[in-house]
Amino acid sequence: MPHDCTDGFLGAYWRRPEAYLDPGVRGAMSTFHKIRDVEPGVARLRRDLVSDTWLRRHADLLEQTELDLGYRLVISGKNR
Repeated sequence: MPHDCTDGFLGAYWRRPEAYLDPGVRGAMSTFHKIRDVEPGVARLRRDLVSDTWLRRHADLLEQTELDLGYRLVISGKNR
């Protein structure tokens, strides 16, 4: 999964976790529809981002340009 993937599925924001704070982003992901009470997790993510806890724990991710999350993307186009 490229770090700058523009599709809005769950794994697309692995290097941009602040996107999960946006209700519109979460609303477009079926995974979040399956979670009964997502707010405690969102609040924890918000705290971790504000306090830099997320950054301390996952700083190595920011050095990666892609990550294998198990997805397989099929990209087509006349230039590929």
